[in-house]
Amino acid sequence: MNSTLLLLLALLLAPLFSGLVLKIKAFFGGRKGSPVLINYYTLVKLLRKGSVYSTSTTYLFKLGPMVSLVVAVVILLFLPVAGQTAVFSFGGDIVLLLYLLGLGRFFTIAAAMDTASPFEGMGAAREAYFPIFCEAALFMILILFYLLTGGLSLADHFGANQPMVLWQTVGPTLLFVVASLFIVLLTENSRVPVDDPATHLELTMIHEVMILDHSGPDLAFIEWGASLKLFFYCTLITLLVCPYRFDQPVLDGFLFFGVLTLVYVVVGITESIMARFRMDKVPMFGLTSFALAFFAAVVSLQVMK
Repeated sequence: MNSTLLLLLALLLAPLFSGLVLKIKAFFGGRKGSPVLINYYTLVKLLRKGSVYSTSTTYLFKLGPMVSLVVAVVILLFLPVAGQTAVFSFGGDIVLLLYLLGLGRFFTIAAAMDTASPFEGMGAAREAYFPIFCEAALFMILILFYLLTGGLSLADHFGANQPMVLWQTVGPTLLFVVASLFIVLLTENSRVPVDDPATHLELTMIHEVMILDHSGPDLAFIEWGASLKLFFYCTLITLLVCPYRFDQPVLDGFLFFGVLTLVYVVVGITESIMARFRMDKVPMFGLTSFALAFFAAVVSLQVMK
């Protein structure tokens, strides 16, 4: 029951935390910025509108936003939050989650390509290329955690007191994993320095360029799914950097969401103090995440001997 309530809370709070990032960026820019609840206003406004479809698009264009949202919701079902068990869990589910993330990306790319727009095709090509290094980093982290825990479930790696056991087993080596996950977070969610979700500069857009032709509820599904995906990655980092548990649901919930808020603040600060990379530097940035994960695996194996 607690797991279901936390899942519903995550679905409702994800846009709020994304709005917090906008507030942090406005603060560093010397501006008042939009309200923290701006994403809720945007979602309601888009859901009340109608969608406009080009005569050149097919069912793929309509299917992309729905699949991206459904994938984002499904991956949260397997996420152990605040020390509680996940809604669903089985051996090997983490492999399923990685491929589900790829499935959501595929349909987003397919919907962009379906418009037959060279502009959106450019963004789709970048979206297909840059996450390759992130997927390699995630699988390397998966291999490391499998060697440490012997499990292939998200609950085996992040559930209950397992993060604390990982820290006690390999110690500071997990800092490399946290850094790798943070780079993956920025890349997979098209954040600065990889991309800027607030920009519409043609030559540097990745995610935003792929959704320019979406409108109304379709765009609302994409925006909500994006906030849920960001919540998923921020939660993984939160579970690693704060492995402590009180074995009391209320205290664990307050601790989890408190540290989660700090992770979002770090994302906002990172976007505020860093410039966006040139496109030819983005693959090197993604490759750094793989290098950190690989180094963590090698060092951990030496520590375990």
